[in-house]
Amino acid sequence: MATLRALECLIAVLDAGSVTEAAARLHMSQPALSHQIAALEREIGTSVVQRLPRGVRATAAGRAIADDARAALAAAERVVRVGRGVATGAQGQLRIACAETMTAGLLAPVLRSWRRRHPAVHLTLHEMTSAEALSELVATGAADIGIGPRPTRWDGRLEVIGSEEIVAVAAADLEPPTTFAELAEQPVVHYHPDNGLGAWLDEIAAASGVTLDAATRTRQATTAAQLASAGLGIALVPMSALTATFPRTVRSLRPRLVRDVVCLTTAPEDALVQRFQAEVRRRGVPVPAAITAQLRPRD
Repeated sequence: MATLRALECLIAVLDAGSVTEAAARLHMSQPALSHQIAALEREIGTSVVQRLPRGVRATAAGRAIADDARAALAAAERVVRVGRGVATGAQGQLRIACAETMTAGLLAPVLRSWRRRHPAVHLTLHEMTSAEALSELVATGAADIGIGPRPTRWDGRLEVIGSEEIVAVAAADLEPPTTFAELAEQPVVHYHPDNGLGAWLDEIAAASGVTLDAATRTRQATTAAQLASAGLGIALVPMSALTATFPRTVRSLRPRLVRDVVCLTTAPEDALVQRFQAEVRRRGVPVPAAITAQLRPRD
C-alpha cells in the first residue's frame, strides 16, 4: 500500500516540476525522494512521473492519482490537527452519563463553564436513573465518563469526588420519621425497580428488620421528593434531588445515610476525559444551604 510519505513526495515533485527542488522543499536527499517515488511506481505498476532533460512531469497515471493523493494528504493533516485539538481540549466529542438527580446541581455548572472555555467540544449527555445502568453505559463504550453513585459492580477506573446524604422528605406540615423503625409505620414514596436506589434502601431497611410500605413508586428521585411534598408519603431521596423552591420538610436520618459520588471511565488516559473529570472534581458535590438548614433530626 502506498505510504503517505510516497504520496507527499509525488505531490512535491509535481508541484515543483523538479526532483531537486522537491527534495529541498521536503528537506530530503534526492536519492531518498527518488526511492519513495520508485516504491510508489512499483506499488502501482507503472511510472507516475516522466523524467525530462530539465525537470519532470506527470505521466497519465501520475495525473490520475494526483487529486486522490492530495486528498489523502489533506485528510492525514486533518487527523493530526483534530488529534492535537482534542489533546488540548480545543475540539472533539465527549459523551457523559450522569445520575438524573445530579444533572442540575452538580453537572450543569460544570457544563456551563466547559462550554465557555471549550466551545468546539461537542457534549452529549445521558441521564440515568440507576448506578448500574450508568456504569453499563460507560463499560460498553456508549459513554466516555459516568458521574453518579458508586455502582455495585465496576472494573474500570473509579474516583470518588464526594458524597451526598440521603434524607427523609415530607410535606411542609409534617414531621418525617428519622429512623427506619419509624418508617415502617409510614406510607413511603418508593422507587421503581429500574431505579437502583430503591433496592439499596430496601437492603438497608431489611438490615434494620423493616419492610418499606410503598404507597406509590416512581423512577425519578426528583419526582419522589415532589410527591412527598404533596403529602403522598415519606420519600428517602438524595440531596441532589432537592431544590430550595418547593415546600417540604427535610430531615437527616439516624444514623445519617450517606453514599459516595464517583466518576467512572474506561479511558483514564483520554485528554478530554481527564480535563472534564478535573472540572467535576474541582466543583465537588454541592449542598444547597436552604436545605442544609433543615437537616437536624428531631430530638
